[in-house]
Amino acid sequence: MSSRHTRQSDVIKQWQSLVSALADNIGDLQHLSSRFVKLQGILGESISVLQEQATARASKQAASRRLEDLLSEGQKVATFLNVGVREHYGNRSEKLAEFHLRPLRGRRPAVKPEPPPPQPELTE
Repeated sequence: MSSRHTRQSDVIKQWQSLVSALADNIGDLQHLSSRFVKLQGILGESISVLQEQATARASKQAASRRLEDLLSEGQKVATFLNVGVREHYGNRSEKLAEFHLRPLRGRRPAVKPEPPPPQPELTE
């Protein structure tokens, strides 16, 4: 859990304790009743938003797992199709380039450097 979530939950717990204590002693603290009611509302809404976040997080995780499954399945199908295309046209066909597949072209012969011309011998 990140420190931000810890801080948020700590604040919520503090508010819950404060609201509980105020509720027990509201008879002595009538002058704070409007702010007490306001904090109760903020606390309730905050808890609701935290629940929404948790639901969204769970939904995101489920969507991520589904996407991973789809990508895995799709990769298998794409590989099968690429093999089929390669089998149909042949490994050396330039038609493979249309499917973003590299045709087998073999190795280029090594270029041999020309030998330097013979140097004339100097005689004295």
